[in-house]
Amino acid sequence: MRIALITDAWEPQINGVVNTLIATGKCLRGRGHEVRTISPHGLSTFACPTYPEIRLAYRPYNKVAASLDAFEPDCIHIATEGPMGLAARRYCLHRGLDFTTAYHTRFPEYVHARSRLPLALTYRWLRWFHGPSRAMMVPTPRIKEALEQRGFRNTALWSRGVDTAHFAPGAREDSCIERPLLLYVGRLSVEKNIEAFLQIDVPGTKWVIGDGPLRGMLQEKYPQVRFLGAKPHQDLPCFYNCADVFVFPSRTDTFGLVLIEAMACGVPVAAYPVEGPIDVVAHGRSGILHRDLTLACREALVLRRADARAHALGYSWEAATAQFMQHLHPVRPLRVTGALQASA
Repeated sequence: MRIALITDAWEPQINGVVNTLIATGKCLRGRGHEVRTISPHGLSTFACPTYPEIRLAYRPYNKVAASLDAFEPDCIHIATEGPMGLAARRYCLHRGLDFTTAYHTRFPEYVHARSRLPLALTYRWLRWFHGPSRAMMVPTPRIKEALEQRGFRNTALWSRGVDTAHFAPGAREDSCIERPLLLYVGRLSVEKNIEAFLQIDVPGTKWVIGDGPLRGMLQEKYPQVRFLGAKPHQDLPCFYNCADVFVFPSRTDTFGLVLIEAMACGVPVAAYPVEGPIDVVAHGRSGILHRDLTLACREALVLRRADARAHALGYSWEAATAQFMQHLHPVRPLRVTGALQASA
């Protein structure tokens, strides 16, 4: 089966959306499907407002249409709500083709954190964008419930996975590290609530891996914290394995792939009991969820690393991809329904 994935987020960006699409594409190809990822690569781009390091495609419709015409996909999945996603949505609607979409990012909360734009306005726009989709795939039950309370009626669960061979317990570097070592991995931006981590009162060392618009300010404000910059995905296990606790201060993530990456390396998590962590972390076993992040860190220190690892083993990209396949819809039902059912 030919499956088209349209996305505004793609390499060299380092984020959960890109990692999810790469892993899903790999699994789909392993099942014998032909996958075409249509991204902004090769197009003129402009800086995303408030995210200048993220480039968005300028007038991508012709490329999207030509790519889809040439590929003749059996299924079309629109991964993001940016210019590429809008172009693919327009293409499908003009041709009467079914498609699916995904909700990777709590975009309304991100926009509100940066511009104070009312949440209701952005959610109204998202209902318009995802409304024609045959399935709006969301990562956790809590996110699904929250969206349904806001009027979304076409939601379907599509979980995430982790490569437990790559993200696995390994050697721990102890030289020159004052324990405990608390680790954060992610973007350095306002919606990630990273200062809640940097301000917690726990003895030891804090490491931050990632980049973003707040890095310069944070480095100046918190000189005692080691800011290590962004690291390639393949290099992250060695940093996770050094840590005693992985701290996840975000209140706006829909899932948090870094949570299961850390747990797969045997690192307990400290996070808030909010959408995302509450569905991903086993409280009291693989991490501690508490409204007091300092308390969460202190209690996470006594958890067994083997239990964190065991919990992460319940997540696999193969299982997540099987779920993704169940929600795909053929662009023209009469043409490929049998093929889709046979491959699901």
